[in-house]
Amino acid sequence: MANDFFNKVTLKVEGMSCTNCALGIRKILEKEGFSNIEADFTTDEVQFEVADKGMIPLAVKRIESLGYKVNELVDEETEAEKKGLSSIEKKFWFTAIFTVPLVLAMFIRVDFLHNDLFQLALTIPVFIVGFLHFGKSAFFSLRSGVTNMDVLIFLGSTAAFVYSLIGTIYRLGHDYMFYETSASIISIVLLGNMLEHRSVKKTTSAIDELVRLQKNTAKKITSEMHEGQEYIEEVNASLIEKGENVLVNSGDKIPVDGEIYWGAGSVDESMISGESLPVEKSKGDKVIGGTILVSGNLKVKTRATGKETVLSQIIEMVRNAQKDKPKLQNLADKISRVFVPTVVILALLTLGFWYLGAGLEFRDSLMRGIAVLVIACPCALGLAIPTAVVVGLGRTAKSGILIKGGTTFDKLSNVDTIVFDKTGTLTSGKFRIKKLECFGKSEESVRSLLYSLEKHSSHPIAKAVVQYFKGHGEIKFETVKEHKGLGIQANDKEGNRYMAGSYNIASHLTHDDTHNIYLLMNDKLIAWLDIEDEVKGEARAAIDYLKKKGIKTVLLSGDRQERCDEIAGLLGIEEVYAEKLPNEKLNIIEALSEKSKVAMVGDGINDAPSLAKAYVGISMSDATQVAVKSADVVLLKGNLELLSKAFSSTRTTIRTIKENLFWAFFYNVAAIPLAMVGLLTPIVAAGAMALSDVIVVLNSLRLKKRKLR
Repeated sequence: MANDFFNKVTLKVEGMSCTNCALGIRKILEKEGFSNIEADFTTDEVQFEVADKGMIPLAVKRIESLGYKVNELVDEETEAEKKGLSSIEKKFWFTAIFTVPLVLAMFIRVDFLHNDLFQLALTIPVFIVGFLHFGKSAFFSLRSGVTNMDVLIFLGSTAAFVYSLIGTIYRLGHDYMFYETSASIISIVLLGNMLEHRSVKKTTSAIDELVRLQKNTAKKITSEMHEGQEYIEEVNASLIEKGENVLVNSGDKIPVDGEIYWGAGSVDESMISGESLPVEKSKGDKVIGGTILVSGNLKVKTRATGKETVLSQIIEMVRNAQKDKPKLQNLADKISRVFVPTVVILALLTLGFWYLGAGLEFRDSLMRGIAVLVIACPCALGLAIPTAVVVGLGRTAKSGILIKGGTTFDKLSNVDTIVFDKTGTLTSGKFRIKKLECFGKSEESVRSLLYSLEKHSSHPIAKAVVQYFKGHGEIKFETVKEHKGLGIQANDKEGNRYMAGSYNIASHLTHDDTHNIYLLMNDKLIAWLDIEDEVKGEARAAIDYLKKKGIKTVLLSGDRQERCDEIAGLLGIEEVYAEKLPNEKLNIIEALSEKSKVAMVGDGINDAPSLAKAYVGISMSDATQVAVKSADVVLLKGNLELLSKAFSSTRTTIRTIKENLFWAFFYNVAAIPLAMVGLLTPIVAAGAMALSDVIVVLNSLRLKKRKLR
């Protein structure tokens, strides 16, 4: 966990084009002592932590010394959407103007197009752009000790240009004219980078869309007259402070996280829950900034601002998740580190074999060596995993599933046992009072005691009791303390000690363990309460889905055995552990984990230790606290239907990653030998290399619409 005294800094860096570019930046910042460094070429962001913000200019200087450009500090509150052509687009269109006539000369017999001085004049502007773009990056990557794909492009284009230039200077004739090869390599690779840039931006649109939701105005209620007349001032939503009031009219985007203190309406919360049906809200209900008031009028008191809001937490979770790499990414990184030097050696061997060994002319041997350099560029390999992970995270987030990192995709796809908590997970958390029985105390006084005790608990059953007994009077206690897994203990001013909780608190007083809540006064049983909770409508379908996928289901609850067996039988759950305290739940998770890859699904509060211990922790959240620290996956709105989507989306994402890796490896393995034996020209190699990048990105983009299984 990051130290609280450290500042997290995010820089927007232009020029990162592959995994090795990011590795070079990480390495040079590590040398300067920066910590928790994450460089992501898919989002053009470099993030690190620093104790002294005065060191930020040093980080900028070091990054730019590698040949990249640091544009700005990222601030999602104020970052404006840039318009116009990007730098890579400008470079491509500029070089394309000069490259097209050179390529036409290969197909059209016009004398001036074949003039070596004319071709040199056309090639020089293209080569200068390529030299600055690829050469600078290649030089600084070599200096940092991590070679990137630009080394291959630079070597290939420069070799063709220098060879042609020597032929022109010494008037060696047409056989030495390969200007179109040098220019085409540069232009085609820039085209691939441009298409890559556009496609990758589409894959990272999840964060951009969420950030746009934050940009909003607010109708701030500045004062209220005695007659009830209000003064409304329209301001930037980011200027609203905690405790201030805002007015939200029908059709408005709710500008803040807060609580309704006046009015009622229907709120579209699809951006949080993924559900299209509006949710009815009234006084006392909480609302989330970025959601839309479909109908009605509300006055809202602000409860959270800035980084504390639900939407900001979601953005931060998605942003952090994109930086987290699955195990397959680590493999790809290792391959990329050794791939470039290996290819350079293969290119030199190809040149040497054909020229020295086979007696082929130097120009033809050189072209084969250049083709090896160009065809082998590993950028498709570098794009294979990040793009799929980013699209997968964006798709699940839109569905109301927050997955905390690419690693979770790996882990979730390997789960073979899933453990469910009962209350609030398999059941709706909506309860009704079935029966209250009192011993030596009036029913009215017991109702007051239960209301006064249970109002101090956050457990769903306690909330139901409070709602049911509300209005029966409240007792003021001197002290109140909640014992997790047991119940609530309180003392009044007369010195009486009360306790309400599960059978565990009354096991020494009665053998009847069939009730939900037991009430004790001075260690004497004075009442018990029977409660019924309803099973979620989608629970059976979720369990059936998991069983079809061969995943074992387990029920682990603190509730009594009889009720747990009843629910397990109703849903088809195979194994049951009932009447377990939080520490006992943890022990069971540990025991199951010795034999299986265990996922734990719970409410994220009492089950926090078990969620953290499990191979994958899945939290059922009501969206008021999306950043459940102990869970790897958060299902917004507590909808179990999302569980099957989480598993199917994960498996589809992993399948897409494997497809991408197969294509990247297959492409290089198949294409390098073809280039070495002379079946691929450098121009065709450059086109194929650029095309492979685009294919990988497009395959990742398919995830947005791909059918889940």
